[in-house]
Amino acid sequence: TPAAGACDQVLANLANFASDPTQAPFLLALQVPALFSDAATSSRERTAEFGMGGLCNLSADPRCRDAIEAAGGVEAAVRCLSRASEETVLSAITALVLLHQHRHQRQQRGPWAALPVVQCMLRLQQAKSARLRTLATLFLQDCCSPAQVEEAHKTESQSAVGIPLPPGPPPTTD
Repeated sequence: TPAAGACDQVLANLANFASDPTQAPFLLALQVPALFSDAATSSRERTAEFGMGGLCNLSADPRCRDAIEAAGGVEAAVRCLSRASEETVLSAITALVLLHQHRHQRQQRGPWAALPVVQCMLRLQQAKSARLRTLATLFLQDCCSPAQVEEAHKTESQSAVGIPLPPGPPPTTD
């Protein structure tokens, strides 16, 4: 609908502003991390893509990370791991890595340590997309202990409950 398109355009513009560190104080004052978190959990793929992209861009700024966590951004990112849009999944993984670094500095564990998330990353390492494979590998190396990865490997089922792999590209006919 035209209204949904206008909403997506505003979100896309805000996500773009979020990549500029000089905008962070203004975006925080306007509670934009909460807006991005809500958008990332939308049933509309484009809205979720722009919301997760905004969270990803904001998570690069250390000043924004507490606000992202308080707004449910970590949970939103975990839910976005199963989105159909590769861009959304890439933004979710990137945001989780950046937020993990923030938590790690404060010696706290986050929801990314959950077995389903680690299993999802192991499955994403097998994706056709080199970008997904690379980010999943980075996540496992930087955000998970060897014991967590080993536990995920040992589980009988490699399906990450609640976090299915995003659909891959359609098969090509050569």
